[in-house]
Amino acid sequence: MSPTASDTSTSTGLSVRGLAVTYGDLHAVDGVDLEVAAGEVVALLGASGSGKSSLLRAVAGLEDVAAGEVAWDGRSMVRVPVHKRGFGLMFQDGQLFEHRDVGSNIAYGLTGLPRAQRGERVREMLELVGLPGFERRRVTTLSGGQAQRVALARALAPAPRLLLLDEPLSALDRALREQLATDVRTILRQGGTTALYVTHDQDEAMTVADRVGVMEAGRLLRLDTPQRLWADPASSKVARFLGFDVVGDLALAPGALRVVEAAAGEPGEPGERGGVAQTETPATPATPETLPATLAATVLASRLRRGQWEAEVELDPEELAGLVGSDGLAEPSSVGADVAAGREPARATRATALTRRPHASGARVTLSLDPARTARL
Repeated sequence: MSPTASDTSTSTGLSVRGLAVTYGDLHAVDGVDLEVAAGEVVALLGASGSGKSSLLRAVAGLEDVAAGEVAWDGRSMVRVPVHKRGFGLMFQDGQLFEHRDVGSNIAYGLTGLPRAQRGERVREMLELVGLPGFERRRVTTLSGGQAQRVALARALAPAPRLLLLDEPLSALDRALREQLATDVRTILRQGGTTALYVTHDQDEAMTVADRVGVMEAGRLLRLDTPQRLWADPASSKVARFLGFDVVGDLALAPGALRVVEAAAGEPGEPGERGGVAQTETPATPATPETLPATLAATVLASRLRRGQWEAEVELDPEELAGLVGSDGLAEPSSVGADVAAGREPARATRATALTRRPHASGARVTLSLDPARTARL
């Protein structure tokens, strides 16, 4: 029978219960529970050594299971050999056979099919991954992105019931990685593929996956949809890994804090052209109801990141907490006066604020807080 797409109509998917993987005294995976429904893509995020790859390799059968269960459709896979699990594998380097052409690489797992059906399947896969007509291309002539597309086509060709991807795009440059992440998501959706995807790149994970898990020290700390994970990290460890600033019990997503720039005609910082900040004048006069809640901060450093200026600042965590009530922000405060008065924040905590321009180290600034980018832990 020629495989076309993963059959998920009667499958219940992957179930991992209490999984443990050990290397001597090291608990690489420590009691992880995980469900991946049929047709779902789940990504595991984590730093090096977090256990995400060890978990994937245990599911594949490449690592011994010290404790717990790995099951597919309710059947234990722990003692099933790797080649009999019906799982597909794709790794960081693609592991293509250089002595074979592209078509032969993709057909490698289709040995049970007649030659004509193998050729048709290869053509289908190349069309799917955006490389039509590449059957006779030598692997050594491919770019990095093309090679990973061929590796994905080879992994998908036998229509595996579960596809396991371990850092498949990490060797590529950022621009190509971002493009391929979008393409991989489309390809997996078109085939209805059930997949477990391991990466250290949160943008990649949130692009590809239906749900994203964060691992640390062998444990799964949080698992949810990208939107819910971003809106509610639930713990300081998860928040920090995702790039949030954690101040007390608040998690501040990138962009939650912004420097309130001086309007045209108002005094600016020393050294600016004419002593006036080069910003736009508000279209309508501000009122207490329309003013954003603000707080004072001291600039430690400024940096340009991907075209956006950021200021590393010190601020008072109690003052920040005072802006956030149970239902959102408190009434606008007069913190600007505190800046002018030179009041030093108590128990200063570092955070990052977006700004239109660099600020000198030691400069006093006023920050606004966006409640939509703020979560309580």
